[in-house]
Amino acid sequence: MNGVNRDDAVVFRSPWRRGLRVVVGIMAAGAALAALGLALGGPVPLAGVGVLCLGLGLAALRPATAEVGADARGIRTRRRTVPWPDVADLRVRVKSWPRGGQSRHVLMVLRDGSERQLPLPVGWDGTEDDFTPGLDALRALHRRHGTPESDHLVVVSQRTAGRGSVWVPVLCLLLLAGAGLAAWLVPHVDAERREWQEAAPCTAATPAEDRRDCLTRIPAVIERTDQDEPRSGGLLYFTGDRPLDRLTVSREAAHEFEPGDRVELTAWRGEVMEVAGSRHVWREHVPVPGDLAAVSAGLALAAGYPAALMLTRLRLRRLPDGEVLPSALPYAAVLVGTGAWLLPLCHLHPVTLFDTPKTVAWAAAGTAATLAMAAWAWRATGVRPPAPQAAPDEEPDEEPDEEPDEEPDEEPDEEPGEVFLPARFLESTDYNPHGFGTHIALGGDHPPAVTPSPGRFAARTIPARRITVKEVRRVRATDGDTVPRSWHIADLDDAGTPVRLAAAPADLARILRAVEAAGTLEDASTPASDR
Repeated sequence: MNGVNRDDAVVFRSPWRRGLRVVVGIMAAGAALAALGLALGGPVPLAGVGVLCLGLGLAALRPATAEVGADARGIRTRRRTVPWPDVADLRVRVKSWPRGGQSRHVLMVLRDGSERQLPLPVGWDGTEDDFTPGLDALRALHRRHGTPESDHLVVVSQRTAGRGSVWVPVLCLLLLAGAGLAAWLVPHVDAERREWQEAAPCTAATPAEDRRDCLTRIPAVIERTDQDEPRSGGLLYFTGDRPLDRLTVSREAAHEFEPGDRVELTAWRGEVMEVAGSRHVWREHVPVPGDLAAVSAGLALAAGYPAALMLTRLRLRRLPDGEVLPSALPYAAVLVGTGAWLLPLCHLHPVTLFDTPKTVAWAAAGTAATLAMAAWAWRATGVRPPAPQAAPDEEPDEEPDEEPDEEPDEEPDEEPGEVFLPARFLESTDYNPHGFGTHIALGGDHPPAVTPSPGRFAARTIPARRITVKEVRRVRATDGDTVPRSWHIADLDDAGTPVRLAAAPADLARILRAVEAAGTLEDASTPASDR
């Protein structure tokens, strides 16, 4: 992708523009081959190759000719020009690919709420490109000629609010369809298995129309065996191709039988179900309804995870775009716990789940445990809003006219002694060089300090006097993947330099109180002439 800046304008052109002639050549060759194949009236492969080349050329034509421009009037693509007043925001959309890697695209949000993805610029992980400079140029033009809704860059991905993956509901529906199909087959498999177990040998008095459902015994002699079939397992060949040429068996059965063995074949409903010899007996595998019921339950439980992802996104749909959603792993724990009692129940009682008091009690106890785990998962995936922060120049609330009879209980502020709370400054500073800090030391006779471990080793004091709290918020995609989703972020001002501090909500509030108190003490101990 090539970005061209010209005064108050920027132009992005596809890096594959030079290959446009190759694309046109592929399309022409494909059209010629397809026409030749149709004209000759026979060579279908030739016409198929032509159609394939034509389709590939058409698919590559749009990326090769893509172009995006922006100037004082707005953003221009080949289809239309959008004026800056109609653009509400410019965001980054991150797409994750099945084989790993991510791509970044510019998402244009319009005032009417619709979204459009720009074909350029595009960024890929692990490659040096001009996506970031191009995005900065577009945002600068937007700030200059429009009114952006957000003052920070919003990054939307599968793990953030604002946009979900279309494959999640598709996967959920496919798994549910598979579970329903397996459940529908359970009674049919159970009935067929019972008929096989209750089938009686055919006799001379058995009518011809009923011989398919009875057991037919057929003598045979094994001519040779084959144990080297990688897919079918093993093969038995019979002398004179009677009663059939060959029979697919397991590899172990092919190893046990030897040429010349006299065996007896048992046929039922047109299939050989058993081969019995003097040294070994092979039986065809008959599906067990319990196994199929367990498969159905497993597929239904597997569909629960994408359903949990959709539930989490629907429940938190009011979150600002770009904020990281809570993890759905608590629901995965619920599904695993449910499978611990549901799969054995379905396997042992596939068609008699509610026929005995034992199975009813089993299902009732398991359902109660699942509901309790689901309530825990619901609470664990909730969002705790950040505590509101007072502005630096905001006056405290006025005291009430009448004093209360009793003094309020003191808040459980800092515990006696020194504590080390897990927290991280996301920027490298003089008190957090190279991002080495993993904990904040509080309490004792020392001011708050950054430490690389739960101890005082290599501690660096936080300059509380020059730090001001601007905002406390939830984690955004721009904060990186290393910050836990349940933590909060404090946007700080360190003498004009923006700094971010990440910690668990309760720990972050405690750290901010300690830093504020330390800054007050520093101001009080500093002479007025030095301030």
